[in-house]
Amino acid sequence: MKILFLVLFILSNNLNDNCSTFYLIRHAEKIRVDSSDRDPDLNEKGKERALRWSEYFSNIKLSKIYSTNYKRTINTVQPLASEKKLEIKLYVPSEIEYEEFMSTNKGESVLIAGHSNTTPFFANALIGEDVYSQIDDFNNSNLYIVNICNNELNHRLIKVE
Repeated sequence: MKILFLVLFILSNNLNDNCSTFYLIRHAEKIRVDSSDRDPDLNEKGKERALRWSEYFSNIKLSKIYSTNYKRTINTVQPLASEKKLEIKLYVPSEIEYEEFMSTNKGESVLIAGHSNTTPFFANALIGEDVYSQIDDFNNSNLYIVNICNNELNHRLIKVE
């Protein structure tokens, strides 16, 4: 009986190694004073949302955090990265090879911070179909969750205010 339990335990752990979860968010609210500024920082509401994202993910095990190389995206995930003691890995949305990204992050639980146009596109690329459209420019509360476990794919969009 102990051997059977041990075999089942090992098998279940090996199956879970094949599970990948991708959490995708858009950066928090940005300063909108100068429309020509391509790299604005977060405004006060955005800094509060960054802390709320950190609280939201505090009990979720994350192994990696990715962000575009903009102040607003980096500063959205910085409180969480500090709390979890994770390095923020930078990526360029137009240069992502999605199959390679999924392979590299197989078995991982990953947070990806992007933009109103890149985040839904990234989620669509992970699930292999066009389900999600561009985020409204004043919506910073979308959380896309893509879970791939033993070749079964599930995804959903929730609002986190």
